[in-house]
Amino acid sequence: MFLPEILEVVMVVCFGISWPLSIIKSYRARTTKGKSIIFLCFILLGYACGIASKIASHNINYVILFYIINFVMVFIDAMIYFRNRRIDKGLIKE
Repeated sequence: MFLPEILEVVMVVCFGISWPLSIIKSYRARTTKGKSIIFLCFILLGYACGIASKIASHNINYVILFYIINFVMVFIDAMIYFRNRRIDKGLIKE
């Protein structure tokens, strides 16, 4: 393994550690208060660009897996946001 790859994995893992906690908090809170869909969209865009960068540079290695995992977790959090927004509007019974 090369040092740049190790550092990239550490960066993506550090970013990714918070997403499971955010998902759980969002699911339990059942509200969008304190949550920004714009923020989540920018994070999704960032991970998508990281994945695209790996593909475009023909540098597809194990690191891309961490980008994909983080992307999926943020996507799940975004989907929970939309569920919670429907709850806030009273479209879903609590």
